[in-house]
Amino acid sequence: MLDEVIISRAIVEGFERDFLEFLETEVAIAGAGPAGLTASFYLAKKGVKTAVFERSLRVGGGMPGGGMMFNRIVVQEAARKILGELGVRYIEYQKNYYLADSLEATSAITYRAIQAGVKIFNLIGVEDVMVKEERVCGLVLNWGAVKAANLHVDPLTIRCRVAVDATGHDCEVVRRLEEKGQVKLNTLSGKVMGEGPMWAERGEAAILENTREVYPGLYVAGMAANAVYGSPRMGPIFGGMLLSGKKVAQLILKELGKEG
Repeated sequence: MLDEVIISRAIVEGFERDFLEFLETEVAIAGAGPAGLTASFYLAKKGVKTAVFERSLRVGGGMPGGGMMFNRIVVQEAARKILGELGVRYIEYQKNYYLADSLEATSAITYRAIQAGVKIFNLIGVEDVMVKEERVCGLVLNWGAVKAANLHVDPLTIRCRVAVDATGHDCEVVRRLEEKGQVKLNTLSGKVMGEGPMWAERGEAAILENTREVYPGLYVAGMAANAVYGSPRMGPIFGGMLLSGKKVAQLILKELGKEG
């Protein structure tokens, strides 16, 4: 015999338990794209309490769609080892070009992150940041459906030691910080510089350079990093996203004193 109310109670209590546990976390990542998921995996592997918040229903950012809905992705030599670590199969298309199934890659990264201890909250987006004493110390959250429906519903806040903007092209978290008008970002202009036009080679090189702390307590990774620093977009080559996620994890581990 199955009781519908018991099913409902299990879902509500289970979610509530996890959400309450992560109201305070060491690292909070906005965006469950390839960079955010990869970062969370490497952080959790070192025992860092890590939560990922994704506004959409699905995770993976642009990765599941591959290139123009051909569900394949390409990574370069420097990143294929990360695919191997995550258990993603790939083939060598030609020298320095490795081809993988985008759905397998998305599933594998998500699974390995969760198994490592990451808590992913989908359908919850970041709409603001909490700043105290000139340092980001928390994220302001709301349901993705609230934003989609343009409803006025007050948000909730979680506390973290470090936050990561991995929200992709829109770099939503950094833009919220910029809009406050009281901070100067770590860029040439002190503001979000905006994403440049397509140039895969230059964009892939720039994404690692741009993966850094953009304001005390707030790092950028993935396409958000290139958007903040004015570098080109790259299209469906995802090696830079994976490498950026791993780099931002390494930077944060160093800050937290857990890199060993």
